[in-house]
Amino acid sequence: MKENNIMIQTKKDKVILKIEDTADQKQILQELKKKMTELKKLYQDETTPIWVTGKIFKNEEMEQIQEMIQKVIEVEVKFDSPKILGLHGIKKTFSKEIATSETKFHRGSLRSGQKVEFEGSLVILGDVNAGAEVLASENIIVLGILRGMAHAGAKGNKEAIIAAASIESMQIRIANIVKEIEKEELEDEIKTCAYINEEDEIILE
Repeated sequence: MKENNIMIQTKKDKVILKIEDTADQKQILQELKKKMTELKKLYQDETTPIWVTGKIFKNEEMEQIQEMIQKVIEVEVKFDSPKILGLHGIKKTFSKEIATSETKFHRGSLRSGQKVEFEGSLVILGDVNAGAEVLASENIIVLGILRGMAHAGAKGNKEAIIAAASIESMQIRIANIVKEIEKEELEDEIKTCAYINEEDEIILE
């Protein structure tokens, strides 16, 4: 197994843990456990924060890393990884197998002003009306009509898709790509799926 997934760098006001973005969580935790002695030496006289960078983590994974470090060192642990879904939270893009993503089912339609977000795939058992928002780090499936704003792959996953019985939104987003939908584009035929092609464009079909 690869043993150099974590690089430790020291700076004046922080210590950086640079983690290989292809490493899985099990590898990271095993290697971090071995490097805790090295990390602790850096904190004999100071308590500068530890920044974890290089990989985008799920919230649960961040908590596991934070807990492991804080059991040994009482220090603030920060992540260069978005905890907030949405365009403003994206710092880098990544692709992953979406067939294994966790899925949340929301029962009923969403009214204007309502917002549902989930770290995984979202299935809405109803309509998403204009003025409502759905955000997911993976796929968004709407069993009814999508008229509100949908943002799939909200942490940067360009493999994510948006699907609905009919897509009638004025704007949809996948990863860091935004598509403004012209009314004329929806008049030709019913659009039921949106995805990103090889040219980094959102395609409606």
